[in-house]
Amino acid sequence: MLREHLLDILAGRKLSALFQPIIQMQSGDIIGYEGLIRGPSDSPLHAPMNLFKVARANQLTLEVEHLCRQVVLERFAELDLAGKLFLNVSPECLLLRDQRHGHTLDYIERLGINPERVIIELTENQPTYDYALMREAVLHYRTMGFQIAIDDLGEGFSSLRLWSELRPEYVKIDMHFIQGINNDPVKLQFVRSIQEIAEKSDTLVIAEGIEAQTELLVLRDLGVAFGQGYHLGRPNAAPAKALPAEVVKALGRNGVAVYPQRSGFEKNAVTIFKLLHRVQAVPPSMNNNEVYEIFLREPKLLIIPVVDHGVPLGLISRFDMIDHFARPYQRELYGKKSCKLFMDAKPLIADKETSLQDLSFIMVQADAHHLFNGFIITDQGRYLGMGTGHDLMREITQMQINAARYANPLTQLPGNVPINEHIDRLLQSGTRFWVCYCDLDNFKPFNDVYGYRKGDDVIQLTGEILSRHCDANRDFIGHIGGDDFMILFQSEDWETRCHAILEQFARDILDFYSIDDRERGGYISEDRQGKKVFYSLISLSLGAIKVEARQYYTHHQIATAAAEAKKQAKKIHGNSLFLDRRQDTQGRRPVSAERAGG
Repeated sequence: MLREHLLDILAGRKLSALFQPIIQMQSGDIIGYEGLIRGPSDSPLHAPMNLFKVARANQLTLEVEHLCRQVVLERFAELDLAGKLFLNVSPECLLLRDQRHGHTLDYIERLGINPERVIIELTENQPTYDYALMREAVLHYRTMGFQIAIDDLGEGFSSLRLWSELRPEYVKIDMHFIQGINNDPVKLQFVRSIQEIAEKSDTLVIAEGIEAQTELLVLRDLGVAFGQGYHLGRPNAAPAKALPAEVVKALGRNGVAVYPQRSGFEKNAVTIFKLLHRVQAVPPSMNNNEVYEIFLREPKLLIIPVVDHGVPLGLISRFDMIDHFARPYQRELYGKKSCKLFMDAKPLIADKETSLQDLSFIMVQADAHHLFNGFIITDQGRYLGMGTGHDLMREITQMQINAARYANPLTQLPGNVPINEHIDRLLQSGTRFWVCYCDLDNFKPFNDVYGYRKGDDVIQLTGEILSRHCDANRDFIGHIGGDDFMILFQSEDWETRCHAILEQFARDILDFYSIDDRERGGYISEDRQGKKVFYSLISLSLGAIKVEARQYYTHHQIATAAAEAKKQAKKIHGNSLFLDRRQDTQGRRPVSAERAGG
């Protein structure tokens, strides 16, 4: 049934061509189109996937693909489309350099299309194994004037290997890695890595499947050369020759996209396999005298695991063994008995895939001696080696330190490293932006009176309010540490947003106080000298600076200027916004200071 339907399509040339624009990311110009094919609209073979599936099942792939190329080329010439044509070709057809391929070149020239405008886009439907033959075929087509593109990088069977072997002029990144890239740091890193490889290999990257402005701007900032997707233009029989106005406006706007941030403390990111020490185990048949001799020969050895045919049974501690043998008659009584006698028969045992965080939790809940004895690491129940409690605690501590640099564990907002990275990107772009240093007033005495748990709640509230009143796609919010935050505004209405922040904070902070303290407008606490002092309710101070192109050159200079503005804001009683309006070329410092929200 489907075979007859396919033969009818071939005989009647019942295929139609659609074209989807490919744009230059920096300028917004359309540089070419990908030619796509569709079967009859009322046919089960309308979708190209179904069309080629039936063609392969009936050994008609070459015939179908040859007709597809002809239909696309004819329509491209008929529409007189500008730029390049990306023409889909399967690797298996590329390898068959029969007369039809010569005819294709003649056909292109008869239609008046310069071969240099045609990009052979390799679409991989099944694995490619003969790379030497592929290189030879690609060289053959390059000599005829064609360029090469690899489709769906990251999705196909061997696309990365093909890239390495063929050195194409273009690579297309599969839409899976593009869609949602503005919210996914893993996708961001994948595309960034591909972009770095492309720059080193003189390859141009095309991002497929762009469906949102936020994705487009992140990709532009990563330096991706070209883009394609529904946000830029859908496949159409008569495609647009210019981008939608809103896309052109977005690409022309100064500024940088806000990159997604990785979580500060990635659960299950690192496993205990990293802590593995290869420690020679002893069998349960070994007696205590023999184990004691091992300890004497190796003064630094503290623990010996007991393992029976790969299965861990327990741990023998150096100090337990020496303590037993130091007692009268113990060695004479137990020296020739199995070493199992003195071992800890309930050691901590964990598979190598156990995360550091999970084992740390187990260690904290377990008896204290396990921290000293360490833990046995297994692979599917078989003994691999040992890990020490000291190494575990050191690694967890280092991870926490590193995590805090990337994301504050209390608010999960970006920490100092991503804050500085975003400032550097803003400075490099030459765009105008505003830096707002946010600090809580009277926070320490609040902690002393109401407790650290409530203090943490106030910090979390502050982070939530800042996030609520900023544009997630244009404004970057970071948590420097403690009760200090920083906002990097690209929103032109940043000042209105700041006032909204102050007003909401003034309302919401009241919920953290007793009725009496709210009515008094403060509370009594001791200062550092032990004197009773009246403190006002916590307020929020915002110190802001405006950054023009080439006014500052490093994030250090920005931090210093913002910190100075914050100091000025804190001199104003209550919730306040201070804007430093100085211009570096002038010797004067006109400023504005406002009290808002109480």
